[in-house]
Amino acid sequence: MSTQPHSGARARSYTVDDPETALKYAIQHIEGDRAQIVEGVIENVSPTWGHEKAAAKIRKQIEPVVEKLGCLSGSGNLDLPGSPNWYLPDIAVVPEALADDDGALLPDQTLLVVEVTSQSNGDTDRIVKRRRYAEYGAPLYLVVDRQQRTCTLYADPGELGYTKVNGPHPFGTPVRLPAPFDLELDTSEF
Repeated sequence: MSTQPHSGARARSYTVDDPETALKYAIQHIEGDRAQIVEGVIENVSPTWGHEKAAAKIRKQIEPVVEKLGCLSGSGNLDLPGSPNWYLPDIAVVPEALADDDGALLPDQTLLVVEVTSQSNGDTDRIVKRRRYAEYGAPLYLVVDRQQRTCTLYADPGELGYTKVNGPHPFGTPVRLPAPFDLELDTSEF
């Protein structure tokens, strides 16, 4: 598509040759809002306090291991190149050395990705992100499903999805995070 932003001698037209790059550039420059792209749809990210509480409980439990591993946990950008997706996970654990960049990381650069479902987009976390995180190599994907009151851990990613599924477990049932975490996650307060 060609447009002419200004008239006059210095007017130039431009062409967007790569819609994926243009969309991902735009999402990074939305002022004041955190947003993600899920299958080409821009979604504002504004979690509720219950949502934040569940994420905080997980962070508190994994933080000692995260530090020992030389990693950070946060909700930084994850890019899925070649797709119309740019995710802001609720928690991603990444090596500290990779967290120096201002850009996005890739799912296969994480050690763990956690999504806490919301009423408005639970199926996105349960279905779409599960498929995409596996396709892009996130080694562990934990879904804390606040609507169904369950936790499910997915492991061993591949192009066709995760090959290991631990759950769904009702809240209150400990969920074992395998190596490199080697800890049981207390889910009673989600």
